[in-house]
Amino acid sequence: MTYLKLFGHLVFVLFLTMLTQIGGLVWILGWIIAYKFKKKKRFVFPILYLTCNLLIVPPIAIFFGRAPLPVFNKALKPRNWIYPLLFRNYVNPVLGAELKASAERLYQSGISITYLDANFPFIDGFPLLPHLSHNDGKKIDLSFMYLDASGNPTDKKPSRSGYGVFVDSQNNLSLSNCLNKGYWQYDFTKHLSFGKIHNLSLDQQSTSLLIKQLLSINRCEKIFIEPHLKQSLGLNTASKIRFHGCQAVRHDDHIHLQIK
Repeated sequence: MTYLKLFGHLVFVLFLTMLTQIGGLVWILGWIIAYKFKKKKRFVFPILYLTCNLLIVPPIAIFFGRAPLPVFNKALKPRNWIYPLLFRNYVNPVLGAELKASAERLYQSGISITYLDANFPFIDGFPLLPHLSHNDGKKIDLSFMYLDASGNPTDKKPSRSGYGVFVDSQNNLSLSNCLNKGYWQYDFTKHLSFGKIHNLSLDQQSTSLLIKQLLSINRCEKIFIEPHLKQSLGLNTASKIRFHGCQAVRHDDHIHLQIK
C-alpha cells in the first residue's frame, strides 16, 4: 500500500468517525476482513456496517447508558433514515422513555414527534458535530409542526435534513445581533438543509402543544428556541425555555430539548 493510499484511508476513517462515531472502526475492520479473505471492500464494508447498525451496536449501547430511538413508528420517528443510519439517534433511556410517552399522548391529537440529531451510542463527551452539547445522551433536536400551502396541518417538513429553513426569520432580532458580534456560525445551518422541498409555514398551535408537552417532562432541564418564537407561541412564562446564546446556531428551524 502506498503512503498516499494509506493517507486516504486515514482521512476517510477520520471522516467516518466524526460523522458516525462507529464508521471509522467499521471501515478498518472491513479492510482487514477484505484483505484476509481476499474479498472486495465495496461488498464487505456495507454488509459489516449494516450488521453493526442493526444487530451489534444497539445491545452494546445499553451498557453505555444509551438506547436507539424507534425508526418505524408513526408517533415518534426520524426526519429521514439518515439519522439512524449514521448512529445519530441514541439517547439516555430516561429521555427515550419520556419521548415515547409524550409521542403517544400527542399522537392522539394528531401530532407526531419528528426527531433530528440526538446523540451517538457510546462515550460521554464524544462530540456529535456540528453540535456543541449532544454528547451525553440527554439532548435531542426535534422538528417544528407545519401547515401546508392551504393552511392545513401536515406532517411534512420544509427541508430534507429538517434543518436550515427558518420560520418567521424577519422577527429574529438575535440573528443580526449575533452576526454583528462576529458569530458567523449562527446561521450556518442554512447550509445543512440539503434542499428545501416543501413550501410550509409554522403551525403555531401544534408546535406550542408539542413544546408544552416537552415542558411537562419531569426531568426537562431546558428547551432552546429563538426568543421571538417563545413570544409568538405564547410561551413567555415558561422559564425552562431559554435563549441558547450566540455561540450556538439559531433555533428557529428546530427545538432543542435536554433533560437533567
